[in-house]
Amino acid sequence: MAALIDTNILVYRFDDRFPAKQSVADALLRAGIAADGARIAHQAVVEFAAATSRPQRDGSTILPPEVARLEAEDLLRQFDVIYPDDRVLRVAFQGMAAYGLSLWDAHMWAYAEVHELGVLFSEDFEHERWYGGVLVLNPFLLEDPERF
Repeated sequence: MAALIDTNILVYRFDDRFPAKQSVADALLRAGIAADGARIAHQAVVEFAAATSRPQRDGSTILPPEVARLEAEDLLRQFDVIYPDDRVLRVAFQGMAAYGLSLWDAHMWAYAEVHELGVLFSEDFEHERWYGGVLVLNPFLLEDPERF
């Protein structure tokens, strides 16, 4: 079964401030590639590039902007990327109303719902909760984070 990977997993893969999460994110992404089961949303690629190149409080970045761009391009090559359309946006609005999600979280969930991906890996939702036909799993709370 294919699963959608949220932006936070992509970012943690490069964020050495959180070594435990970095390790889990790396293992999950590698397993997803090996199983050809990981999908990412266009939104996640854009958010990844922004989050990893944005200056932190101390002025440093997770990745230099030119490296963040190159890594974002690698994501486009390594994963099947799902692009938005009006159906995804309409379902996102429904998710906002039904589940009280922010627009960005609802939009991410809608990619999985519309494309019938049974799992969304994210730490931004309630762990092990079903949102419509999508089970959200926080890989940082799983015993086996390589679950594909």
